Parts: sequence; structure tokens; C-alpha cells
Amino acid sequence: MSGAQRTPVRVTTARESAARDAAAIAAGIPSATLMQRAGEGAAEIILRRCASRLDRGVAVLAGSGNNGGDGWVVARSLAAHGVKVRVVPAGDPRTPDAAAARVAALATKGVTVANEIGDARIVVDALLGTGAQGEPRGTVAAAIATIGEARARGARIVALDLPSGLDADTGASHHAARADLTLTFGTLKRGLAIARDVTGAIVVLDIGLGASGDDDGAPELVTAAWARGQIPAIPATAHKGIRKKLAIVGGQPGMAGATILAARAAMRSGIGMVRLVVARDSIPVVQAAAPHATAAAWPARDEDVRDAVTDWADAVLIGPGLGDSPQSRTLAERVLSAFRAPVVVDADGLNVFKGDARSLGALLTGRPAIITPHVAECARLLGTSAENVLARRFEIGVELAELAQAAVVLKGVPTVISDRAGGRRVCAAGTPALAAAGSGDLLSGITATILAQTGRAAASGAVAAWAHGRAAELACAQRRTVRGVTLDHVERALSAVWSVGEPSREPRVLAELPSVGDRPPLS
Repeated sequence: MSGAQRTPVRVTTARESAARDAAAIAAGIPSATLMQRAGEGAAEIILRRCASRLDRGVAVLAGSGNNGGDGWVVARSLAAHGVKVRVVPAGDPRTPDAAAARVAALATKGVTVANEIGDARIVVDALLGTGAQGEPRGTVAAAIATIGEARARGARIVALDLPSGLDADTGASHHAARADLTLTFGTLKRGLAIARDVTGAIVVLDIGLGASGDDDGAPELVTAAWARGQIPAIPATAHKGIRKKLAIVGGQPGMAGATILAARAAMRSGIGMVRLVVARDSIPVVQAAAPHATAAAWPARDEDVRDAVTDWADAVLIGPGLGDSPQSRTLAERVLSAFRAPVVVDADGLNVFKGDARSLGALLTGRPAIITPHVAECARLLGTSAENVLARRFEIGVELAELAQAAVVLKGVPTVISDRAGGRRVCAAGTPALAAAGSGDLLSGITATILAQTGRAAASGAVAAWAHGRAAELACAQRRTVRGVTLDHVERALSAVWSVGEPSREPRVLAELPSVGDRPPLS
């Protein structure tokens, strides 16, 4: 994601997206103007990013609705810049705006209507828009198949608003056209944040909606500009105490690596001191692998908690490699009862409370707290199924936040951050390189560091999720692949996340998500 953010980018359902369009129209912006802005903005991106592939012209597959109208505007705009455009209609326009856009395009030199896409190296998918549901049929289904054939022969596919056949709410793919670049308008649709294999790179374009519809409570997308704005500066006079002290509790024998990963991520994120509170047999292991950290044995008594944790740490991370046993729960309860400052609970620190989120909440209440479950851990805490969590991923975190008295970082594609007041943010940064054992331990170390330094739970969880995902993006971009990128690469890339500038934003671009696949970037 890139650039300084002018207005928040919302993550919306199809209904919320339509309501924002309607609110803008009610405020005095003609619907035809929104269509013109969408099509012209898309054409600008194509001209800039696909210049080397325009020599054979551009093919536009236009549906009969307003998405097709956007396609006709793209055709007219490209032709006005000297690009030859073949439009392959999948039906006559059904709306006045789309019909007017078709007339304007056909009156422009360089736009022709054709029955096939020819040998164009850029194909624009303008078949189905955000409101489409279910299985594409007839002419549209045939056109989607044509897009697939074009992509197989090396053409690059640019989808308008979303790839045709993709459900805007769920990300379900109904034989969806696979895009290399998706240009979406005004907001990021939920389905795009989920179905990254289908979308390619995503660019959110400003079409002038402004704050229209912002009272619907749609979550905000976490961007680089926002995340970096939450991170406190480290003063020139800083010492290790100012950068805060973090105790990490976990590391049973055979699982010490989880605490080591968390400690390394914390150091890469700017913590001043780390203490690893682990099983006695794990102390030599963590001391050898994390020499920057001190170590202590699991506290057996309340006074031991004071010595190892309470009287030393500014924040505690509990869970990495803790183990899921009655003894582990006793240890978690002992530490959480004695230590009342900021805390992050992850992994087995959550599993020991499966089906009992209220007891965890009783221990966490009254201080900044974050829990970082993946889908299965969230399901265990709530006593529900993973399928239910996935179906309600954008809402269910608020329920868990209330029960657990903590901000919830529900990990996944995308990650959704929820607070007890009902606030939500969506982090879509990341790549499949994070789908590896130990990835969550890196995230928990980052999260605990930011929480220790800011004391703001939900914001810290969102910043950490972005930094974790962005580090994976940088690691994969450097190697131009996902396969072979390890958590070591991701950990090292963390150092760059805090300082590497993002590409300067193009005028109409609100936010951008890179492609997560192995296909080379569109050019």
C-alpha cells in the first residue's frame, strides 16, 4: 500500500458500496459523472502502467450494465490518447448511463466494435460489476472463458471494479475471470480482499465519493501512511528502558523456537529489552539462539511472577510455545493475574481458554490487551466452527473482543482488527509466505512491541498486522517469488518496513495492494 492517505479507504459489501454511490448522487453528483470518473481513472492507470503492451491495441469486453458502461468510457479515453480499442459487447446497454457511454465511445476515432478480441495484449474485463451474483450465464459466461484463453496466451487482464464472476461480499469465485490488475472504485470490496489469487494487484481509485455513506460503520483499510503515523519516534536521547521492556512467556521443552521468533521480531520492531520466561530446560536453547535477550524460568509462585515479570516488564506476551495443558493454563492465569499492564495473548495462551473466553476476559479486563487468534483459535474460544468464523470474519471479532475484553487481531486473508467498542480495521498486506509455522510468533512479537510503546491496543494490533504483511511483501518482491521465501527472510525485511518509502501515489489512487502470486508484475 502506498502514499499519504487523504481520506480513509473503506472495506465494503456490495450493498454498502451501492449505498455510497447513491449517497453521492443524492448529494448532487450525477451518476454519469461517477461513471466518467471511474472509466477515465482506469484508462489513466492502463496508459501509465501498460504502456509497453499497447502496441496491438486494447480489447474491452463490455457487459450490459454499468460495469459495461465503465468499459465504454475506458475505450473512449484510451482512444483519445491514440490507442486502438476493440470493444466486444456482451449485450446491449441496459442503463441510460451505459447507453450514453457507448454512444460517446463509438463517436471517438479509434474505437471499433468487434466479435472477438484479436491479438490485444491488454484485455479489459468490464462484464459484471459489484452487484452481480451467482453463476455467469450465456454470453457473459462465454466472454469470461475468452478472457481465460487470452490470459493463457500471455495477454494481461485488467478488471474493472472486480473480476467478473467474483462475489463482491464473500470472494467466492463463480468461474471468475482471473485478473492481473483490478481497478476498483471508491472502496475496497470485501471479496477483493479475500480472493487475492483472482484479483492480481488491486488499485482503489478515487471517483469523488468523499465521505458519502461513512456512517455505515464499514471498516477502514490499514494503509502504510496510517500505520507509520501511529508509531512513536525513538528520540535521540533514548536508552533501552525508554524503548520499553517486554517479557515473553512460553517456550515449553521442544517449543522454545516460538519464543525465539517472537523475540527476534520484537527486536526488529524496536523494543529495548526482551526477557524470555520459559521452561527451565529451554533456557540454554533460548540463550544460545537469542543472545540479546535475558531468560528466566517459569514462575512457580506468585512472588516468582513479581521477580521475573511484574517488577521488570512494561508489557507481556504470553503464549508462544506455552503448550496446551492444565499446567499451561495455571501458568497463564498466574501471570495475567499478577501483571496488570499491557498484554498480548497468542497461540497456546488462547488455546488453554478454549470455550471459555469469558474467563480470559476477566483476566484481561482493565488494561490495554490484544489477542491474536487465527481462525481455528477464534472458533475454539467461541465454541463455534471455523466455517462460521470465516463466513463472519468481518463481524465476529467484535463479539470476541467483548467477551475477551481485548482488541482482537483475527489473522487471515485479510486480517481483521476489532475493538470492544465495535471499531474495525482491515489489513490486506501480506503474501502466502506467511502461511508457515512460526509466522504468528513473528506477528506477536511485533504486536507486543508496538503495544508496549503506545499503550493503544486496537491501533497497535493494526500496525503490527500491516508491518508483518508488508515485510512478507518486501521479501517476496526481492526474490520475485513466494516459494522459497522463509520466515528468516520476512524477519530480516522487518527492519526495512519501518523506513522504506512507498512509491509516490498517482493522483487518483487511494490505496494499492500488490499481487500476491508468482506471475511477474503487469507492465
